[in-house]
Amino acid sequence: MITITFNRGLSILLLAVLLTVGAIFLNNKAVGEEGGRKIVIWQTGLNEVAKATLLAKHGGVKLKDLSLVNGSAVWLPNKASEKALGRGPGILRVEDDILVSALGKPSNLGKTPAPQPVQSLPWGVDRVDAELVWPGGNTADPVKVAVVDTGISKDHPDLQVQGGYNAINPTKSWNDDNGHGSHVAGTIAALNNTIGVVGVGPAVDLLAVKVLSRSGSGFLSDVIEGIQWAMNNGAQVINLSLGSSSGNQAMHDAVAAAHNAGVVVVAAAGNSGGAVIYPAAYPEVIAVSATDSNNLLASFSSRGPEVDLAAPGVDVYSTYKGTGYATLSGTSMAAPHVTGAAALVLNTPVGTYDTDADGAWDPSEVQQKLQDRATDLGDAGFDNLFGWGLVNAYNAVQP
Repeated sequence: MITITFNRGLSILLLAVLLTVGAIFLNNKAVGEEGGRKIVIWQTGLNEVAKATLLAKHGGVKLKDLSLVNGSAVWLPNKASEKALGRGPGILRVEDDILVSALGKPSNLGKTPAPQPVQSLPWGVDRVDAELVWPGGNTADPVKVAVVDTGISKDHPDLQVQGGYNAINPTKSWNDDNGHGSHVAGTIAALNNTIGVVGVGPAVDLLAVKVLSRSGSGFLSDVIEGIQWAMNNGAQVINLSLGSSSGNQAMHDAVAAAHNAGVVVVAAAGNSGGAVIYPAAYPEVIAVSATDSNNLLASFSSRGPEVDLAAPGVDVYSTYKGTGYATLSGTSMAAPHVTGAAALVLNTPVGTYDTDADGAWDPSEVQQKLQDRATDLGDAGFDNLFGWGLVNAYNAVQP
């Protein structure tokens, strides 16, 4: 055993350093007067030395770069430092690093443990008529879809993940320790084999992007980094079964950047029964409300003029963490039906929907076709409950 002795002055200094480090890295609490996580948006052209100098001047520490929005996630010691930094040169704005949450919850029908059950067609996949698409040879192969969520189970025999990233801690696995992301992934792309379930696009190339913790919550900055990673790795569709009751410009800029880069962004409308949450409420995102097996709006589903489409979201059976299966409810479960349908559309010729005559699908063109070919529910045409209607994958892939 080695014994180290410090004099009193050195001990006080060491204690101060440890307390500072602890304050910086124990940053999972909400931002308050004591300090916390923020997103700093820099002016264009500011170099890294200047950024570091500005942060240090106000007691800030950079946690990660957010190049997608020309920003950084930072830790600031208090509200005063936030205000002072925001007034400084080279800073466009300082925003909250908002907490976001997964939008699914366990159903009364519960979970199915191993051994693997015989494959069944989930009612939601059946309801959107995805199984009618596959005999024609379209299984969404090789469309890349990123599930930005709690991760995806790396060991599940009914899921095939092509790659992944852990935005919370890049040195750790993207494996799902919650179950939510795996459930979402199964609805999108569970394999058409002999076990468990089958997804809307069973040959989709899944990308697992872990931005939410074991508890199903996380920070906006991790979501932004996750979206950036998905874009850098060729994602054509991004599923965001997560959100917050509040949004900010950084969140909007991130989904707009993905949309403008040609990525279809699909998000859950929310489970409050009230207004559509963020990022689903942004115009660059396809917002999805949830329906039950009677084609009625789920009581928990958010609704409003921002809703674009509806999809099954009550008692949805899908893959789960480890090698299991579970039945969950939520707009989190509805969004991946639309994501899978978008992947199937991307595997067809753009045809008359090619409004910009570039010969390829753009996000707005995919959304328009999904809306045009949806099954109308509720009031004729658009309404605040179902948007343009229940997504119909089979109709959407027809010329």
